[in-house]
Amino acid sequence: MSNKVVEIRGLYKSFGDLDVLKGVDLDLFREENLVVLGRSGTGKSVLIKIMVGLLKQDKGQMEVLGQEVSNLTQKELNALRLKIGFSFQNSALYDSMTVRENMEFPLVRNIKNLTKKEITYKIEELLDAVGLPQTINQMPSELSGGQKKRIGVARTLILNPEIMLYDEPTAGLDPITCVEINNLINEVRERYKTTSIVITHDLACAKMTGDRMAVLLDGQFRAMGTFEEVFPHAEDRRIKSFYDYNFIES
Repeated sequence: MSNKVVEIRGLYKSFGDLDVLKGVDLDLFREENLVVLGRSGTGKSVLIKIMVGLLKQDKGQMEVLGQEVSNLTQKELNALRLKIGFSFQNSALYDSMTVRENMEFPLVRNIKNLTKKEITYKIEELLDAVGLPQTINQMPSELSGGQKKRIGVARTLILNPEIMLYDEPTAGLDPITCVEINNLINEVRERYKTTSIVITHDLACAKMTGDRMAVLLDGQFRAMGTFEEVFPHAEDRRIKSFYDYNFIES
């Protein structure tokens, strides 16, 4: 079995006259946490949408778990998406459902013939894993921002995905909660052997969670490596300004 979970070669994507991805190359290895860094509008989310088949590239290859995504039928694409967990920036919980119901929803929709007992066991196990067993009967409106993020991660894990995609996991959270979420991303990898892409522009998050950084600038990855290899001695002014913005107080 290949150690590569995602392989991207020469990926291009434009919207009208706007060239967003201009020849992107990237490898993601099994059980790796890869951080994709870039400012807003640099194409980070476009890359993810191509990965899950929501958008099609104009040119190039996007192989996920050994399959070229753009060649898949709808049925094959649906099967692939079940192996990819997406943790949204806003947690994407249903406000009208309790935590239990939010967790149950993807499970019941995608896995048939589970008993009530099996469903409850799975939900309790994952709430326990994210440190929030006591919230099972609460409504999302009763939870803090950090708790919602944790529940969102737990719900994403309920289908046992091989790949986790974290979209701005620390956005809008206070510094202490940020550290807790970063620790959770690392714990998820250890416990569930996931391979992850963490999209962020928070360098503290990148440093805590990433085995490797990939910096997306002007539609291409301009730097790749460990945090120490990419920062803080970057020669590229744009990468350096990224570091300064995050770590140097004015």
